Amino acid sequence: MAQVNGNAPKIKLYTNHRCPWAHRAHIVLKELGLEYDEVIIDLDKPREPWYLEINPRGLVPSIDVNGEIITESGIVSTFLADAYPSHVFPAAGNPKDALTRARINFFVDTWFSKVGSHWFQILRADDDAEKERLTKDFVDTVGKEIEPLLKDASPFFGGSSKVTLAEVLTAPFILRVYALSRHGLLPQALVDGVDKLPNFSKWAAEVIKQESVTYIWDEESTIEGTKKKIESLKAQAKSK
Repeated sequence: MAQVNGNAPKIKLYTNHRCPWAHRAHIVLKELGLEYDEVIIDLDKPREPWYLEINPRGLVPSIDVNGEIITESGIVSTFLADAYPSHVFPAAGNPKDALTRARINFFVDTWFSKVGSHWFQILRADDDAEKERLTKDFVDTVGKEIEPLLKDASPFFGGSSKVTLAEVLTAPFILRVYALSRHGLLPQALVDGVDKLPNFSKWAAEVIKQESVTYIWDEESTIEGTKKKIESLKAQAKSK
């Protein structure tokens, strides 16, 4: 277990296991070997006043570390990786490690700025032709933007033999893309397409089988929750 000055941190995680953003915090905590208590926040109903005092935005995750509250999944994950140095993210302070940190940050930014929204757009599309177009866009963009950044993955980002912050911040979404395709919510053509990308497919296969990624994963619950979410969003769109 990670410690500072011989003392294990006291951590409380406010989370929901169906939320991919909160999933990030679980992954980094597992990789760092940090014990924590968790409080499950029901995302299907308005947030209770006590939780809004902890996080006025009402989002998950939020984390209490030794009495300090930190919110927003990327910030939570990076804070933990910085506070408890490990294989996940090198400490700052020298050019070599600064370059590794920069490359990890660029990879994560590329995923979310270039690719991240495509799969959710596909979920919401009603028209088969639109789904086909969006699926092709997703595969093409992964091939153009992500595939080259994984050229030295061995098996993880940047040649690492262990999970890095690049995987921590993207794994929940990679896992869901494959699961949603298995259950017919995303076209099989999407997975068939990315599986033809040698770097991405090999990397993704390793990512989604890691214990730190799967230990809180409830596929059935997540699929059902996603179906309800998409149905609700489509109903709202039709009512406007």
